[in-house]
Amino acid sequence: MEQPAERGLTTAEVAERMARGQVNVVRRRSSRSLTAIIRANVLTLFNGVIVALWVMIMIFGQWQDGLFGLVVVANSAIGIVQELRAKHTLDNLAVVNEAPARVRRDGVDTGIPPGRIVLGDLILLSPGDQLQVDGQVADADGLEVDESLLTGEAAPVVKQPGDQMLSGSFAVAGNGSYVVTRVGGDAYAARLAEEASAFNLSHSELRDGITRFIAYITWMIIPIGALLVWSQINRAGDFGQAVTGAVAGIVTMIPEGLVLMTSIAFAVGVIRLGRRHCLVQELPAIEVLARVDVLCLDKTGTLTAGGMSLDEVRPLRDDLPVHDALGALAHLNPDPDPTVRAIRTAYPKAPGWTPGTKVPFSSARKWSGADFTGQGAWILGAADVLLTPGTPEYVEAEERAAAGLRVLALGRVTSLRDPGDLGSVEAAGIVVLRQQLRPEAAETLRYFTRQGVTIKIISGDNPGSVSAIAHSLGVPGAENAVDARTLPENDPGKLAEILETATVFGRVTPHQKRSFVGALQARGHTVAMTGDGVNDVLALKDADLGVAMGSGSGAARAVAQIVLMDNDFAGLPAVVAEGRRVLANIERVSRLFLTKTFYAIVLSLLTGVIGLVFPFAPRHSTLINALTIGIPAFFLALAPSDERAKPGFVPRVLRLAVPAGVVCAAAVYLSYWAAQTGPSTLEENRTSAVITLFIATWWLLVLIARPYVWWRVALVAAMAALFALALAIPFSRDFFALALGDLSDDLVAVGLGAVAAVALTVVFTIVRSRDKSPGQERSTDTLGS
Repeated sequence: MEQPAERGLTTAEVAERMARGQVNVVRRRSSRSLTAIIRANVLTLFNGVIVALWVMIMIFGQWQDGLFGLVVVANSAIGIVQELRAKHTLDNLAVVNEAPARVRRDGVDTGIPPGRIVLGDLILLSPGDQLQVDGQVADADGLEVDESLLTGEAAPVVKQPGDQMLSGSFAVAGNGSYVVTRVGGDAYAARLAEEASAFNLSHSELRDGITRFIAYITWMIIPIGALLVWSQINRAGDFGQAVTGAVAGIVTMIPEGLVLMTSIAFAVGVIRLGRRHCLVQELPAIEVLARVDVLCLDKTGTLTAGGMSLDEVRPLRDDLPVHDALGALAHLNPDPDPTVRAIRTAYPKAPGWTPGTKVPFSSARKWSGADFTGQGAWILGAADVLLTPGTPEYVEAEERAAAGLRVLALGRVTSLRDPGDLGSVEAAGIVVLRQQLRPEAAETLRYFTRQGVTIKIISGDNPGSVSAIAHSLGVPGAENAVDARTLPENDPGKLAEILETATVFGRVTPHQKRSFVGALQARGHTVAMTGDGVNDVLALKDADLGVAMGSGSGAARAVAQIVLMDNDFAGLPAVVAEGRRVLANIERVSRLFLTKTFYAIVLSLLTGVIGLVFPFAPRHSTLINALTIGIPAFFLALAPSDERAKPGFVPRVLRLAVPAGVVCAAAVYLSYWAAQTGPSTLEENRTSAVITLFIATWWLLVLIARPYVWWRVALVAAMAALFALALAIPFSRDFFALALGDLSDDLVAVGLGAVAAVALTVVFTIVRSRDKSPGQERSTDTLGS
């Protein structure tokens, strides 16, 4: 009679525990709360500074000079809306991606979302399942669990009834069940990962660079702002005018839209990838996409389709029950892998074959088997592992594998008491399975080759079989496959050398895949790893970018940063292109924002030291910033781009922003100084400075907006037209305090703007030449973009 514990909880018990809150409710890895989103976009340092400056203008100046205060509202609103859109996309995909937990309730096995697991549930396990909650083993049939993601221990742990199970580990062999003892935030993995797994926009090289910019600028604003305030109070007779001039300088120093544009670019990248059915579980993955230079591919499920078909079974002994043994072995596991499923389809369960001792399949062993009462011990596994090298059957198996087929060997052994020492294997038959290549695989691999991304095909299969498949897909160097069993285990340097030169590797164990990733990273490579099986989990976790297939194991999907929900390998180029778009566009707009910051710093220093009135009012800064930075940056940050990612984001941006800022500031100050030496008014002097500043910064926009396509030309032309209208229309002239005075002053302003444009062109050309290095030229390959 079945025991109550084996029947699982009853419906009434489940309802009672849910009512008590004993349910597995945890925050999704890819999302954060609405409150957190609003707080992150509103309560920022720059917003606080801008609001304080706006209050000062409202008290001491004119309301038109307080237009910059709208930046706080616009930045916060746009940032919140875009991140909510990204959250909605991520949450919807995350629900689809969640591997259902198999539980037994009222004696019936069923799949439920992980968030519906309650305390005391009986959860069923098979290879590839990740443990969502903690518990205690109730039943184990050769159950082996990999806890290395939690403990660092490499060897799988054999579990027996009564043993503890920790969430975050995953089953690698056998079957079993366990009773839930901790759920939600109390579970082991949830406690470890609560902070690290939260939706976060800040942990990336790109955002860390921008954070450093902001920190430096913040510290510079304090002394420079104090100097500016002191000089304006001493120079201007009117206190309100002094405050207005000081605020104009400080506001211009703040790159208020830079963080916003970065956040929008990330969020829109997530949304675009979501439309392609790509789940981005960690936003920094968007950035890593652009930096990947080595792509490690698992063959099965990535280059080949998940299913297989049985091609041939050739008995090697007429006196052995080969077909019955295959049928018996194929029906041992109620949840077979694709290989066993193909055999199971062709062979029914053999009558009279009752299994005793069973050894489940694992990627490390490469075989499975059972001891059948009255029939002996039989095993089924990789032919090159089980067969004796040099024998006719071994040679035949290698020839089949060299044609790209998967070859297994059926054998009989004396005993299975010690799986680590099978002794002599009596070869009984050869099983040949055919794998189907993904139709899009060849073109996708060619794309990465053209993009300069090195391909490494890493598989647990026979090296000859992997080589044949890679060769048929046109992978360079595929004909020289390396058998991973010959690789050095304790010499990372030697391993890295081999990985640099070889492309295809067979018979790779799960822990070797992990060491491959580490060796490549030690050589300075940014490594992406794709996979779908439990044997890929460790490598996916350690890679700079883990990409899992949506149909893969729950464990693989759980640790990957990106999940291809539709299992479309051809989607990878689009994923990489999106990362490159984000990075290239953020760098583009960063140059605009930081040039503004540096010309404001130089102007403030000149004003403070020389003692002139600041050359423009806050409303002038609002106008120039909107036309040469704010509006163009919004379009440029979201534009298509196929530029290759390059290292050194921070120094590269500064190499242009600092000298460009100095050029703009010098031109503006000369224009203002030339105008104020005559009989013109303060408003007319500032208008001359504004004209020079617009021409200089608009020309910088022209340089940065390249390469030109119709919409970029239209964008920069529209900004020039809007400025001309602001000067021409009486209402806008009055609103922005623009006054066209003496014609000679205006011509001088235009001339100095033109000189600045020439100087900026020289600076831009020098910087661009220095930044461009071999292999970093702009890519013209647009596949997937």
